[in-house]
Amino acid sequence: MLREDETGKSRRRSPWGVLALVMLSGLAMIRNGTGMSGPPQPTAAARVEVRADQLPANPPQPPPDLEVLDHSSVQRIRIPTIHVDAPVMTVGLDQQGWIDAPPPQDPNLAGWYLNGISPGQRGSAVIVGHVDNAQGPAVFYGLGSLRKGQRIEVERYDGRTAVFEVYGVEVFSKDAFPGARVYGDTGHPELRVITCGGGYSKAKGYDGNVVVFARMVATR
Repeated sequence: MLREDETGKSRRRSPWGVLALVMLSGLAMIRNGTGMSGPPQPTAAARVEVRADQLPANPPQPPPDLEVLDHSSVQRIRIPTIHVDAPVMTVGLDQQGWIDAPPPQDPNLAGWYLNGISPGQRGSAVIVGHVDNAQGPAVFYGLGSLRKGQRIEVERYDGRTAVFEVYGVEVFSKDAFPGARVYGDTGHPELRVITCGGGYSKAKGYDGNVVVFARMVATR
């Protein structure tokens, strides 16, 4: 999700613990030795319904008979328009309680938090990945070029595939990350794909996050 800086291993903020969604506020945030404690954890926001006017405009309307899926681990993510076809590993917490990222040595690897919402369940599932590593572009390097109407497919270990349609791509500052807006309950199965973005400095890394908003429109 980010290039490591000179302070050592980059880390993510701890998730909401028992509940799946609270984790997500700091999921794509880095701890980079600036003395800041990281972005606020939107514990309350995980239980709040997000109004339509808080979301990117004109999200897709799923078919009325769309099947909401049960919980399942995630196996693979495909985004054909940016040539992403990557395995997804589960990620947990390190000893300090931060979410571990996928190993940066593998540029074609994404991560889904072990206790998070599954893609296809009601709620906002989140998949994260590096934008680059020391060798060059990584799995989500092209994420910011996605456009409305393009599709993301998430293959699950139960044999089902959840198909999402992109309806927004935004960049948020790490120190003003809108957790409630990104992770709140829209009443639909949603997906957020996150990588680092914005400005970059060797001392502090990336100062923002690219967030893709997508809603499930089909299953197979």
